[in-house]
Amino acid sequence: MVKLAENKHYSENKAIEKLPPPSKAYLPLIQHLGKICNPEVKVGDMIKLGQRIANIQANVYAPIHASISGVVIAIQDWPHPVLGRAKAIILEGNSQSDELTFSLKSRQEIDKLSLADIRKIVLDAGIVGMGGASFPTHVKLNPPKPLDTLIINGAECEPYLTADARLMVERTAEIAEVVTLIAGCLGVKDIYIGIEDNKPEAIKAFSRISKIKVKVLKSDYPQGGEKQIIQNILGKQVPRGKLPFDIGVLVQNVATIYAIYEAVFKGKPLIERLVTVTGNCLVNPKNLLVRLGTPINNLIDFCGPLKEEPAKIIIGGPMMGIAQYTDEVPIIKSSGGLLLMNEKEAETIEETPCIRCAACVRGCPVGLMPCQINLASEKLLWDLVKEYKASDCIECGICNYVCPANRRLLQTIKRAKLEGTK
Repeated sequence: MVKLAENKHYSENKAIEKLPPPSKAYLPLIQHLGKICNPEVKVGDMIKLGQRIANIQANVYAPIHASISGVVIAIQDWPHPVLGRAKAIILEGNSQSDELTFSLKSRQEIDKLSLADIRKIVLDAGIVGMGGASFPTHVKLNPPKPLDTLIINGAECEPYLTADARLMVERTAEIAEVVTLIAGCLGVKDIYIGIEDNKPEAIKAFSRISKIKVKVLKSDYPQGGEKQIIQNILGKQVPRGKLPFDIGVLVQNVATIYAIYEAVFKGKPLIERLVTVTGNCLVNPKNLLVRLGTPINNLIDFCGPLKEEPAKIIIGGPMMGIAQYTDEVPIIKSSGGLLLMNEKEAETIEETPCIRCAACVRGCPVGLMPCQINLASEKLLWDLVKEYKASDCIECGICNYVCPANRRLLQTIKRAKLEGTK
């Protein structure tokens, strides 16, 4: 792990604000790991807020819901924050009510829910891992083995991002309520929440919850990695090639947990999420509740004016985020941050030959040899890539950060992972 400049001061004390719904919502048919959804609507259809508009039957998937009321004006390729371009349903808002009618459950109904019931609610709501992985949550709630520990990941170790921290401070009771419910259904005996020591308000808030054990973690990167947080809370290692459930553990990001709360207690599908909009270019960085499908230029305008034109716009944080080529790209389920970097911050440093210092090997949190994978990838030696276990890479970016030669290690490892699975 490494210590990074956190730069959370821009937004860490900014209470959650609601961004007005967009006039048009651009909803990609792929916002999750797994199969791309098929449209269930056509051009000209009138759509209600929260209506399911895309779905597919597959082992790993999550349906898509309308984030505004309106009419379908197109189903076409559109900029995508992760894939570059992807098919999207484009909705144009109308004058219909934009308030979602909740189907609130009584306490008695909640207490009768089984794990299968919760899993069905989560699937129907289209919830995925909102820490960035976007793995469909209903799959994780179907562990093939008994579990004894539930860990809530509130580390938010990525620099600049503060949305999870604000969520823990402002929605403590709701998070605690659904965590207790899920833990009871899973039959786990221990519930932990891992929070980095740079979030004292969140630590204080959850220290009042008797059923959840607070583990204060060092603000190191990548503290929020699933296997890293398990090791630092429980002192257990997930064996290479295994998953957390193999050692009896389930990890869920705090934003995902809150989405489960809204689905279970309010009947609300995943149509919006918290996004940190931040960076030195902005006069008013904020933590915004944003409808999915909102173009990022709406968020930038709301947090304006700009102090200077950004040289790079990243969705996510500076370590694992993805630079965007247009401000028309929409917020999707995995978009936890929007970072505007100025010319000095975004400066590209010249890459030089590897000096065999092994800094990347020492820094890798999963014990890989990034320099060797890099060389194998550059020479298109995909069998060697597999031998070096490139698929185990969590894409944290530490190898790039510590490399004195400024090698683009992560970029070549990402390519190696793609080519190595063909």
